[in-house]
Order: sequence, then structure tokens, then C-alpha cells
Amino acid sequence: MRTLLVLTNVPDRAAAERIADLVIEKRLAACVNILACRSVYRWKDAVQHDDEHPLLIKTTADRYAELEAALRAAHPYELPEIIAVPVERGLTAYLDWVAAETK
Repeated sequence: MRTLLVLTNVPDRAAAERIADLVIEKRLAACVNILACRSVYRWKDAVQHDDEHPLLIKTTADRYAELEAALRAAHPYELPEIIAVPVERGLTAYLDWVAAETK
């Protein structure tokens, strides 16, 4: 089973907790790390500087489509960043746990 690391950013801790709870409860992810950062980006022809909370979501390729749909439905941004990165290597026991938790 192929493991993915899915990245998204939300504007506040409450949204991060809500989305993390949602995807864990639905078994769309095995684990979500909630971080804090400052993002600089261009949106609608203006440079933005915002505090955000990146989510590092561990899932499988089999669950990605459902995870993406859930993120899009729950996400507060008009155009959410949702990026999936394949995990090429990792501790086998951990990758097996991700697969088991997302069945």
C-alpha cells in the first residue's frame, strides 16, 4: 500500500483541529500533525503575509480521493493548498500502521 504525505494550510488553530478530527474520525488519515508558520504568497495580485497552520496528513493512495473531497468540503479557503507527496521510504512498521488505520 502506497503511503502519502498530504499537506494543507488553514488560517487558525480551530480550523486545524476541526479538520484533523474529521479526517481521523473518518479513517481518511492515520495521523495529522498541526504546525504553525508564517506564509508569504501572492493572492489576487497582492502579496499576503499570514499566520497559518500547516497540516501534515499521513494517509494512503487508496484513501486520497476521499481525503481530498473531505478537505475541500471542510476547508475555509476559496482555493486550498492540497498537495500529496509519495513516501518513498520509511519505517516499515509505521507505514504498516498508516495502512491499517486508514482501512
